[in-house]
Amino acid sequence: MALARREIAPEQIKEQMAVCARLRAARGEGERFAMVDTYGCQQNESDSEILRGYLREMGYTVTDDEQAAEVIVVNTCAVREHAQMRVFGNVGALTHIKREHPERIVVLCGCMAQSETIREQIRRSYRMVDLCFGPNDIWRFPELLERTFQVHGLPGNRSRVFEATEEGAVIEGVPRARDGSVKAWLTIMNGCNNFCSYCIVPYVRGRERSRRPEEVVAEAAALVAAGYRDITLLGQNVNSYGRGLDEKVDFADLLRRINAIEGDFRIRFMTSHPKDATERLFEAMAECEKCAPHIHLPVQSGSDRILRAMNRHYTRSQYLTVAETARRYIPGLVLTTDVIVGFPGETEEDFLDTLRLTEEVEFDSMFTFIYSRRPGTPAAELPDNASREEIQSRFDRLVESANAVSARLHRAQEGKTLRVLIDGPGRSGEYNLSSRTAGGRLVHLRGDETLIGSWADARITGSNTYALFGELV
Repeated sequence: MALARREIAPEQIKEQMAVCARLRAARGEGERFAMVDTYGCQQNESDSEILRGYLREMGYTVTDDEQAAEVIVVNTCAVREHAQMRVFGNVGALTHIKREHPERIVVLCGCMAQSETIREQIRRSYRMVDLCFGPNDIWRFPELLERTFQVHGLPGNRSRVFEATEEGAVIEGVPRARDGSVKAWLTIMNGCNNFCSYCIVPYVRGRERSRRPEEVVAEAAALVAAGYRDITLLGQNVNSYGRGLDEKVDFADLLRRINAIEGDFRIRFMTSHPKDATERLFEAMAECEKCAPHIHLPVQSGSDRILRAMNRHYTRSQYLTVAETARRYIPGLVLTTDVIVGFPGETEEDFLDTLRLTEEVEFDSMFTFIYSRRPGTPAAELPDNASREEIQSRFDRLVESANAVSARLHRAQEGKTLRVLIDGPGRSGEYNLSSRTAGGRLVHLRGDETLIGSWADARITGSNTYALFGELV
């Protein structure tokens, strides 16, 4: 049964902005600093833009220096155990700052904070955390911070503010402070209805809810007018965009509407679920000249038995058909994927099915992960039947195969002249500029840094597994 759609009224956002104004006035004169430390996916990065936007409205200057920050916000990820442990370690390390400066406020928010178990762990063991709230409450950040200041300032008061609204909502009109001026995230929907057996996202971000298309298009147009040249549409499964809206609109329709905006820019999107990737989508991608010829299509496994256990709703054969169809519609398509190794019950033959599929598809790049057990998901109850050493061996073999394919596909680009967007300073030795092809391949260049934000033609002179190297022409 579909859940009722819930939208935050404009008046409620105005109330939050009024709180920002009160906090700004209460802070007094002089520069004040705040820090936002982000873990996890692009959606978390997008959420942090809202947090920084609110902090700016409160009168704070955002800094990376935790020693200077009067408010330290840690925006967390719960998808993998490694990210979770990093958060616990880095939050614990703030103890010395809190001891030296007890007036400072430490905030833990994001997906980890949506878990009742983790909130209780934070409450018991991480006394330096003053405010803790989940992703569904991000729009209430000013109100929650104001409450934190109120209880924090009472003599002898050890109260803290912990919130985690269960029901997600659609939010418009919140301020954003974006990183950079060339690339931008644009959230089109939030939540997920797929309930893959290994994934915590539906439990911490809630069910799917799409923004209205006119709001998305207006934000995209504003980004283009502001000079952004690379816009990535975000959603846990962008292919299911539009479900629950009054207007009959899907993701292919949305791509066409954004493509119609005047300007020289690229449209990207993350992430697509294979079961919902249709010919209609590929046709729209092919017809929209601003849509990047790239699709990230997580396969997760090449074994039908494991795909059933993962609750992925497609077979190996169906995935191969989707990949072939996408390449037929979009010449030169860059196809990337995610793969999980060591899912509970995976055998050597299951793994070999995955290895054979990835070698058959020849992904341009792969994000490979060893399965991370997430409490609260169905897969967490499944028994393992492989040792850690066996799983690591499979992982290493998969990575070796993926790297060989990526290196070969990159070598095939050598000698070509490609149109790239120079999107930032370089981080590869003598190459001082970073750029991306239409398909999203990284190209290292040398040139004047005033070129950042502009289009250029680059002749590819070299490559490795991870990137291309070129010269401006």
